[in-house]
Amino acid sequence: MLSQQHIDTVKSTIPLLESVGSKITEHFYVRMFKHNPELKDIFNMSHQQSGGQSVALFNALAAYATHIDNLPVLTAAVERIAQKHTSFYIQPEHYDIVGHHLIETLRELASDAFTPEIEEAWVAAYGLLASVFINREGTLYKERAATEGGWEGPRRFRLIEKRIESELVKSLVFEPIDGKPVIGYQPGQYLGVKVTPTGSEHIEIRQYSLSDKANGETYRISVKREAMGIPGLVSNYLHDGLRLNEEVELLAPAGDFFFTDQQRPVVAISAGVGLTPMVSIVETLAGQGYSQPVHFLHACENVEQHSFRKRVGHLTEVLPLTAHTWYNQDHSDAKNTHHGLMDLSQISEELPLSNGDFYLCGPTPFMRFIKQQLITLGATEEQIHYEVFGPHQDF
Repeated sequence: MLSQQHIDTVKSTIPLLESVGSKITEHFYVRMFKHNPELKDIFNMSHQQSGGQSVALFNALAAYATHIDNLPVLTAAVERIAQKHTSFYIQPEHYDIVGHHLIETLRELASDAFTPEIEEAWVAAYGLLASVFINREGTLYKERAATEGGWEGPRRFRLIEKRIESELVKSLVFEPIDGKPVIGYQPGQYLGVKVTPTGSEHIEIRQYSLSDKANGETYRISVKREAMGIPGLVSNYLHDGLRLNEEVELLAPAGDFFFTDQQRPVVAISAGVGLTPMVSIVETLAGQGYSQPVHFLHACENVEQHSFRKRVGHLTEVLPLTAHTWYNQDHSDAKNTHHGLMDLSQISEELPLSNGDFYLCGPTPFMRFIKQQLITLGATEEQIHYEVFGPHQDF
């Protein structure tokens, strides 16, 4: 239980955190991986190399210190992180390790400023936050395990289909080795994929959006090939290394970004491989016979990189669906095809700006760009829902 003195003390350290910045979290990760190298099999080491994870953790620490006297403000962020943690199968003992290295990092970097009073307050504050995550993640694990087709922890699956969707994207379909049903999911959620790629020193866990409607028997993800090197290691292994009938371990579907049926017009907006959860949404709507207007707006470099182009075209025959595409490089005379960056003003009269729900997925700059356009055109913040790749960033 946090006392008022604990709260006041933690808040008083905000200037100290800001003065040191992400050096705190950079030091923390170096320290933790040195003393607990087994965690390299859980954490995304690509994000460590890029520095993205350190920045994300620092922002989370600063936000927690700022709002420690009003934790409900952080409810959405806690849910997002807890969902992500379950796709890594984070356990309570991991919080003990992280807490130890966090306190020791503060001690080592803050030196004399890290007084016994500050240490006591941060130990109590971290303990409270850890208990919030442990309880929520424990609930998620139990709920999924108790649901038809559900399970807890890694489950073995076999690759049964691999299909080219575009120049850069392949779809992979997995079925469970045990032959039993698989749990359903909300369109927009992702799977945790656990593999040991050829040439990797560590087990790697990555999250990939599900790209089809739930069927209770198999899962489909659609993966973009990345440039060669560590950042694209798992994706390229799934493209080139993983063969039909070979096995992987999957963590149950998770994620706080998903379609919510409010019987209103739906607008799915994506760029690049960000269309995968949008395909899941429109496939689900087609399966339900959704009667409200649906719009699928997509941006990519050229027609060769336009994944699911034919399939979305077919869905216009079974849904009240209108599709628009923007090619940054190509010019096309095809219906509803545009050149350059996505410009919603070109189709603003078609969009349900007053009563629709807008789902966004793609690189953060793209979604920031689209969100601003939507707000300018008259949509509200509450109508806009988004998914961000990698460590979470608000915009």
